Amino acid sequence: MFSICKQTVPATGVEFAIKCNFFNNLEKCLVTGGANVLKVYRITPDIELNTKEKFTDNRPPNMRLECLASYELFGNIMSLQSVSLNNSPRDALLISFQEAKLSVVQHDPDSFDLKTLSLHYFEEDDVKGGWTGTHNIPIVRVDPDSRCSVMLVYGKKLVVLPFRKDNTLDEIEIQDVKPMKKTPMQLIAKTPILPSYLIALKDLDEKIDNILDIQFLQGYYEPTLLILYEPVKTYPGRIAVRNDTCSMVAISLNIQQRVHPVIWSVTNLPYDALQAVPINKPVGGCLILCTNSLIYLNQSVPSYGVSLNSTADHSTNFPLKPQDGVKISLDSAQIAFINNEKLVLSLKDGELYVLSLLADSMRSVRSFHFSRAASSVLTSCICLCQEDYLFLGSRLGNSLLLRFKEKDDNMVITIEDAETPSIEKDVQLTKKMRLEEEELLVYGAKSAKTSVNLSSYIFEVCDSILNLAPIGYMAVGERVQTEEHQDDDNENEKRDSSKMELEIVTSTGFGKNGALCVLHNTLRPKTLTSFELSGCLDLWTVIDDSQMRRENRHTFMILTQRTSTMVLRTGEEISDIHNTGFACTTPTIFVGNLGSNRYIVQVTSKSIRLIQGTRLVQNIPIDLGHPLTNVSIADPYICVRASNGQIVTLALRDNKEYSFQRLYMNRNRISGTAVAISIYKDTSGLFTTKCEDFADLTKTPAGTRDFGGYMKAEPGKDVEDEEDLLYGESGSKFKMQSMVDMTLATNAQRSDWWRRFLLPIKPTYWLFLTRDNGNLEIYSVPDLKLMYLVTDIGMGNKILADAMEYVLLPQTRDEGDAEGEKNEQNPSSALTVPQEILMIGLGHNGSRPLLFVRMKSEILIYQAFKYIQGNLKIRFRKLKHSIIYSSIEQNIKMENDNFGDEMEEFSINPLNTQKLRYFNNINGLNGVCVCGNSRSYFVFLTMKGELRTHQFNDDSVASNSSSIKCFADFNNVNCPNGFLYFNITDDDLKISALPENILYDAHCPMQKVSIRSTPQHIIYHREVKVYGLVLSHKEVSNKYFRFNGEDKELCEDSRGDRFMFPQIDKFSFVLVSPSNWQIVPEIQKDLDDWEHVLSLKVVMLTYEGAQSGLKEYICMGTNFNYSEDITSRGRILLFDLIEVVPEPDKPWTKYKLKQVYAKEQKGPVSAITSTMGFLVTSVGQKVYLWQLKDDDIVGVAFIDTNIFIHQMVSIKSLILIADVYKSVTVLRFQNEFRTLSMVSRDYNPLMVYQVEFIVDNANLAFLASDSESNLSIFMYQPEARESHGGQKLVRRADYHLGQKVNCMFRVACNFKHQMDKKIAAYDNKHMTFFATLDGGFGFVLPLPEKTYRRLFMLQNVLLTHKAHLGGLNPKSYRTIKQWRRILTNPARGILDGELIWQYIHLNFSEKLEIAKKIGTKVEEIYQDIFEIDTVSKVF
Repeated sequence: MFSICKQTVPATGVEFAIKCNFFNNLEKCLVTGGANVLKVYRITPDIELNTKEKFTDNRPPNMRLECLASYELFGNIMSLQSVSLNNSPRDALLISFQEAKLSVVQHDPDSFDLKTLSLHYFEEDDVKGGWTGTHNIPIVRVDPDSRCSVMLVYGKKLVVLPFRKDNTLDEIEIQDVKPMKKTPMQLIAKTPILPSYLIALKDLDEKIDNILDIQFLQGYYEPTLLILYEPVKTYPGRIAVRNDTCSMVAISLNIQQRVHPVIWSVTNLPYDALQAVPINKPVGGCLILCTNSLIYLNQSVPSYGVSLNSTADHSTNFPLKPQDGVKISLDSAQIAFINNEKLVLSLKDGELYVLSLLADSMRSVRSFHFSRAASSVLTSCICLCQEDYLFLGSRLGNSLLLRFKEKDDNMVITIEDAETPSIEKDVQLTKKMRLEEEELLVYGAKSAKTSVNLSSYIFEVCDSILNLAPIGYMAVGERVQTEEHQDDDNENEKRDSSKMELEIVTSTGFGKNGALCVLHNTLRPKTLTSFELSGCLDLWTVIDDSQMRRENRHTFMILTQRTSTMVLRTGEEISDIHNTGFACTTPTIFVGNLGSNRYIVQVTSKSIRLIQGTRLVQNIPIDLGHPLTNVSIADPYICVRASNGQIVTLALRDNKEYSFQRLYMNRNRISGTAVAISIYKDTSGLFTTKCEDFADLTKTPAGTRDFGGYMKAEPGKDVEDEEDLLYGESGSKFKMQSMVDMTLATNAQRSDWWRRFLLPIKPTYWLFLTRDNGNLEIYSVPDLKLMYLVTDIGMGNKILADAMEYVLLPQTRDEGDAEGEKNEQNPSSALTVPQEILMIGLGHNGSRPLLFVRMKSEILIYQAFKYIQGNLKIRFRKLKHSIIYSSIEQNIKMENDNFGDEMEEFSINPLNTQKLRYFNNINGLNGVCVCGNSRSYFVFLTMKGELRTHQFNDDSVASNSSSIKCFADFNNVNCPNGFLYFNITDDDLKISALPENILYDAHCPMQKVSIRSTPQHIIYHREVKVYGLVLSHKEVSNKYFRFNGEDKELCEDSRGDRFMFPQIDKFSFVLVSPSNWQIVPEIQKDLDDWEHVLSLKVVMLTYEGAQSGLKEYICMGTNFNYSEDITSRGRILLFDLIEVVPEPDKPWTKYKLKQVYAKEQKGPVSAITSTMGFLVTSVGQKVYLWQLKDDDIVGVAFIDTNIFIHQMVSIKSLILIADVYKSVTVLRFQNEFRTLSMVSRDYNPLMVYQVEFIVDNANLAFLASDSESNLSIFMYQPEARESHGGQKLVRRADYHLGQKVNCMFRVACNFKHQMDKKIAAYDNKHMTFFATLDGGFGFVLPLPEKTYRRLFMLQNVLLTHKAHLGGLNPKSYRTIKQWRRILTNPARGILDGELIWQYIHLNFSEKLEIAKKIGTKVEEIYQDIFEIDTVSKVF
């Protein structure tokens, strides 16, 4: 069984979030991690250009998260921290991976990628100490002063990674000797990371085991590590005998001597301690978060603890005070500081609390204050990413960016120190008075009072990051057809299932974050109307704003044919108009708007016409000896190219004599010939030659260098001598700042980090052109000076750098042209010559300049980024995208075209039509449409900052291909913000729009529908075309069942106001209509109290009334969860769903749900399926087969299996079952004997999550996902020796996905849009789609052997071809992971789609080199990838 596994949607959940200076020391970024995805965001203001609104610190603009970089790693992120290395202009990231790997990576400004600084590997057997499992997370922590970091490995040992700190004395001596012009070699050789070493925790203290958390404490001279651990474990049922089992120890790390004394320890902490939170100076110490209590510990002052609910009063002997007015639990809570004495707590249910630490004058915490602030998403991490901005990362809902501000209703609390007896005043005892005064000076007042300002906060949501996780359940259904297609469907009710339009509905979220996600992997337009116009080669739409109305409605539609032009006026109706300023007797090359939409410019093969309204204003004949073929426009400039490569630029300028504007030709000319042109208006500010934008990034930002973090020298005074500082007068120059002073100081120096985004940017204009030798040249407009030169752009290099970067004197235009002419004599291969280029600014306000390069067989997309060297301060980096562009050109030779142009000088060449079409506003989105001969794509890059490419799919096309020939955006009364296009195979002009409610700024077009409850199971009823959904919500309950010897009885418990009662789940079954994704009212089946739904399936059972003899029923298996003392019982519920005539004005009443059968079983009904018209259920370890007769089910057969079956799927008479612990088993039902028998099973232990069949023509295999994030493929091969005559299933392939898979479905490969016939190699193959609990989505596809062998060799070469991010090895990552050692080797056998798809993003010479190594051609590899991509576009 040869297969490939490809993830089409990477993980979307967020598990880690940190703030660091990722790009440079001037800008704070937010770095998030989830599964194997690392993303870097920055906060940018969401304002339009040239806004008149004024913003202040109290009223800043609304902020958004913009993704600046995204990386997919070959390893799951286990821990994420940042560190500021010695003299580094930016922070480095420390990322740990399973089991004990640590990578130190940093942003590389030369390539805008991650570079690996250091790799650390601790997976040797002597370090493991006998461990085989991977249950311990390698936690990484960094010292706050960046002196070292530690990583906990296998829960037993600490890895210490010291960092080099600058030795200032040595540098001063070097500087004193002579000025440093060049950095000495010995300083370069000093790496910032010193050798790591291991500490065995047992050597520090025998009792250290079962570590709960490690943290660095602040304010110590040497790095001091706090370890929270539980030497002897206990659990809630045993705390009457053993409680207060947790301990804490602080270790001072002397890195030079490698000695680690214990300097502080605390024992008998509550057993439910969860984590430690170090507190910044001046308070110091740490907080210990327990499930039911909160404790403050400090080495120098007594501890202080509070109980947060009444459970803590009985479960611990640690001295705790009850916290008044608070009843919360800190289980799964996340915590972050928002200033020195205030923290934000995010609780398990999404509640946000602000916790204030109330300290007295001696800086000892004497009280806590809790203030409930808001209710938000259920968080997995929390991070303060800028002042007043908080990021909540989540795996269970969308991650949020919140802005918080203080309310006005502040409250002042006075804290009194411990009272001391007052001293009697005696006038005679002057000496005593003098002593008291001195004591007062030294120690402070005897009963000092400290005032603390308690402020409450308001939280508001600024932005969110889409999350699909966790996808626990999934159903595939038929997409609701538009009205025009419904008539066709009614005629052809029994249509081929491969022609169905499918959609995938997944469950996502938990509790109030619960939602349904509807996924499509192609972009489907909504066609409003279409009419036939034959012979059209290109079309444009233009705005006529000559009356200055500032309306952005398109007024004219211009269509060009081979020898003429058609002009249509668009309004309420579309009508043909004549006698306008447009030239209609010749074909049109280009039409566009100039002068802020007041003018229309029409370019024909011989002239340029300027039109205002319908009146011709100016006609400029262009005689270059050859017809014009390409035009690029950027208001007010226009650039035209003739067929021989000559270029002319024009500009719209004010006429000095008259008050109108006219086009004037630019006197400056570019000599030589160009292949493609694009003129670009830059509003990002990146295209600059000035150096002042680049500050010295190695300088420490002002205000961060101080003494010890909390002792500051008074300005204007220098410390003259160390002895003066210690003993003399100068000591007063250093003073301890009070907390109030520090708060006032931070409030005063509000950062202006967002104001730099509001600075006005003057637009600049640039002309991009490519030569036939493959060079890309950038000229400034209008003076046309060569500013940037890239050689061999068609090679597809990862970085485009300026070839003139190291030339001191900028080249003049003549020199550049001379070089161009010199290189023209040996033009590059036809494959690497760009056919078309487009430079356009996407993103927010055009802040992300993208360069599109269309080659013969691929599309390259580059993004400009800031770079400090060279004349023009930019470089371009190649962006990864999913466009697989196969250009099957017509067999027209270029010579014939040129010859035809000379004979028929007014005709145009269809090969010259523009394939890269920019659109400004379609459904509020701007982007580029990539037209193609076999496929078309829409490319978006919104303010979220991630490039999205969606394949275009026109379902209305009867023919095989749905590719776009020509395209234009269209904003009209009847079609607001839509578009027009011609299909490549017919002559219908289609007026279309993108469907509303669908989100295109995601990896695939999708819709997320909130349902505010936890979705548990999803099914699709094909006969009625409706989705069934099981929902659950939690309710607090003080009731429980007790076994009284004979039967169960319901009891109520009352434990007081501060007791946190448990929550129980309430289940219900509802229907969801696919037309509006709303829950159908009045059809809701509520289940009994304590009853949980374990399984839900649509089953095909025998029914005499149906033509096929089978009918669809909804079957539900349940269990009553009472308590561990009471035997579990479940029910089988069978429903019939039918369509009836709806009541007037109540369309939802057309559905009727009828309960056919409901009966209690002897155990929990954990899995359901149907085979050959019989119902199959599992009750515990037994599998029963039932027959439906007269609204009752009759037992037919049963079989005993292993431990507990929780998944079942069937094909024909075969049933595949999954056991919780004992892997998979294949059963067979023989109808003639009415027996259920075991065919084969896997005897190795495996905790299976989900199972599905893999169909490869005549072969059948069994796919299983397990608890270790693996996918395994089993086969029944009785002839194989290792199968023991077929008793044992043989594992033929395995693959480590890295994410847990809980749901799968199987569907036939897609053949809808093939160019000619079915791809024979994929005929009768089924692909299995899976969704992961981290929000990922992908497929497993059986491959033809020839394709597999070729791609397998490609995979082996790509493993070692280039360095992978973080030094990770894809081969070891994809090797099956099992904590229980088994005696068989990994079978592998499944190709890594992520690694193979990297081949597309290599440059041309690397592709050729790799193809030669494996003895094949680039085209063959591309064809294989193209076929896989095509057959997977199922929904």
